Amino acid sequence: MAIHPYTHFLHLRNVTYFSFFTELHHSDSVASTIVETLVISAVFLLSVAANAGAAALVTWERRLLANKTILTLNLFVADVLFVSMIPLIVAVRWTVSWTLGYAACHTLLYVICMSACVTITTLASISVERVQAILRLQTVPTLNPRMVTATLTFIWAFSALTSIPLSLFFTVIEVDFPEQEHIRICTLKWPDTTGEIVWNVAFTALCFLLPGLIIVVSYSKILQITKSCRRRLQPRDSHSPVGDSFEYQVSRQDIRLFRTLLVLVLSFLIMWSPIFIIIFLLLARNFLGHPYVSSTMFFWVVTFTLTNSALNPILYSVCQFKNSWRRLCCSSVVAPLRK
Repeated sequence: MAIHPYTHFLHLRNVTYFSFFTELHHSDSVASTIVETLVISAVFLLSVAANAGAAALVTWERRLLANKTILTLNLFVADVLFVSMIPLIVAVRWTVSWTLGYAACHTLLYVICMSACVTITTLASISVERVQAILRLQTVPTLNPRMVTATLTFIWAFSALTSIPLSLFFTVIEVDFPEQEHIRICTLKWPDTTGEIVWNVAFTALCFLLPGLIIVVSYSKILQITKSCRRRLQPRDSHSPVGDSFEYQVSRQDIRLFRTLLVLVLSFLIMWSPIFIIIFLLLARNFLGHPYVSSTMFFWVVTFTLTNSALNPILYSVCQFKNSWRRLCCSSVVAPLRK
């Protein structure tokens, strides 16, 4: 067994493993572990509070359930599930050796990646649903239980199946150190390198690039319909043909919703880019030697990515419910003055 002195790669039987959240060089790091615990705990609390508040605000503002309302609530559920693994991460940072068992090892990264896939796929589903509603000339939001159930089933099944290799190939291995004796780590152990490369490329394309492309195409379609409607409203020298029977209509609410989706996708891609860089560096570990990726670096990159689950409901609420926030702030200021 060989250990790189500056990174957390283990070289066993011609295969290199990464220690992920397990800190191998853990001497004199109590202060740093305390800081890590405080920061990631704050992310957890903020995310739960923000998603609960945004869900309550969506339910209160849209008393009549509609397709997009259910899908939006699913977005908040995915964000909460996303940060639900934070207690396990904190436990590993303190115990150093993996003591949570095989089930937790199979679950940790699997749940994180699955919920992230659910988030971006839900955003794409909302955009497709709104385009279909506009093309069908639906001026009032409606609820189609069969369609919503099928969509939610597809989103969760698709995300669960595409992330299943993380559950299958994450496992606990035992290593011996001269200084720290016997330690267990939870690491990713692929049967072969080809499967790892294929899954990384396919997961990135299907769960992130494709949903992002769907949202961009849907927004472009909405802009095209909006420009067409504005041309029809402009005064013309000649009368319009009698055969022009119906026109598509895009409400300001739909335009604001698509802009919100683009903001969420942009923030999603920005905050997930570092973790993708880390993943591809880990992928290249067997070809390019040992890239400088430590467990501490991996922890802070994951923490930055987890912050997206708190940012999503905040961005959505601010972009969609500006007037509600203003009324809430004004009422909180006026109430003490009345007393």
